[in-house]
Amino acid sequence: MLQEESDLALIIAQIVQKLKGSNLYAQLERQAWASLQRPEIKLESLKEDIKEFFKISGWEKKLQNAVYSELSVFPLPSHPAAPPEHLKEPLVYMRKAQVLINLRNPNYENGDSHSFRTHLGLIQVPLKVKDIPELKEFFVELGLTAGQLGIDDSTQVPPELFENEHVRIGQKVLSEQDSAAAQQYIRQGSPTALRAELWALILNISSQPEDILYYEQLKTNVIQHDLLVDSLIYKDVKLTASNDDYYFVFEDYLYQVLLCFSRDTSVLGHFAYNSASPPKSYIRGKLGLEEYAVFYPPNGVIPFHGFSMYVAPLCFLYHEPSKLYQIFREMYVRFFFRLHSISSHPSGIVSLCLLFETLLQTYLPQLFYHLREIGAQPLRISFKWMVRAFSGYLATDQLLLLWDRILGYNSLEILAVLAAAVFAFRAVNLMEVTSLAAAEAVLADLSTLKVMPLLQIFLFATVT
Repeated sequence: MLQEESDLALIIAQIVQKLKGSNLYAQLERQAWASLQRPEIKLESLKEDIKEFFKISGWEKKLQNAVYSELSVFPLPSHPAAPPEHLKEPLVYMRKAQVLINLRNPNYENGDSHSFRTHLGLIQVPLKVKDIPELKEFFVELGLTAGQLGIDDSTQVPPELFENEHVRIGQKVLSEQDSAAAQQYIRQGSPTALRAELWALILNISSQPEDILYYEQLKTNVIQHDLLVDSLIYKDVKLTASNDDYYFVFEDYLYQVLLCFSRDTSVLGHFAYNSASPPKSYIRGKLGLEEYAVFYPPNGVIPFHGFSMYVAPLCFLYHEPSKLYQIFREMYVRFFFRLHSISSHPSGIVSLCLLFETLLQTYLPQLFYHLREIGAQPLRISFKWMVRAFSGYLATDQLLLLWDRILGYNSLEILAVLAAAVFAFRAVNLMEVTSLAAAEAVLADLSTLKVMPLLQIFLFATVT
């Protein structure tokens, strides 16, 4: 009990400290001073009067949304076992899953009979992951009896059965500007016309003049100073988004956002809850002297192959560069960084890989064993999907429906579930293949897949 209170106090202190450095805090402070001049504010009831004024003026809701947004980053503790030290290694530039495959826990006894199934996969680290009953409970709003955008908005379903009412509720959520309600609402999918506003509300992005000015300062920094990582960004955009039928038109947007992102020192803040550490460089002639060490690149993130695909789908939703930038930055520090950092977090790439393998081994054992026997371990195929959050593999409308649920559940675990569902969907064809190349060919094109039916069938129509 005392430990929980101590942890909660620490989280509150972290949130207050972060809010103190925000534009919202400065605005709130100005508003508080202004309210003191109002005739209805009495000295003898100062605290209650100001609280009432904030409630009437809408500031209470803004503050609630800000705190709720921060709680998504600093979740209340559940006291999991401390991760082994070897899991706290940075994973900067990953193009293969080999780094994860080679991970071992020296304190873990390989001979443990209870772990036999786990060791049939490539991931050898014994982390706790959800089974299907637990996933059903976690993703309960995706159940067969609940309405879903991605299923119930198809041309075969009359809009009055679900879609019209869902849109009406979404408009009400937006009018009330309630982040928590928006996050709950979006678990059943977002209407296309409301998605940009809903995501911004959930991520607590409001595009104040100060935010636009900050973005303009980053652009000036890009013009004034070249960085070595700029060439990595140019190369990645050319090799990925520029060759994609959906995203090639956004090439200029991608350069703007990613070049600014590399220079944004506020991104360093996410290393407080990231198992990785930002890379350092030294001022010329001062190599090895810590007092002359600087983070490089300034944001602490070295872009890797496919990095630009985290930004590309957002270009469909946001056409104003500074808003697009803010949304991407928040998506990165909340979710995407976990896809290329080694940790024991449930949404980290190690846990996602293990969850994927465990689901296949448990619920599709024949398929798993067949692919394993022919040298086509499923993770070698699905890894790239999960690292890129399926961006560049699914059709954009389906990808946005998937990302709706990532935001709605504040979790990346749905990526592993979808990866397993894709294998289940193509199981008949995969049982016929005799090589890794053939298995890859069967799964080469995911652009025709419908995300929500696959997830529903795998989670709620699988015999457990």
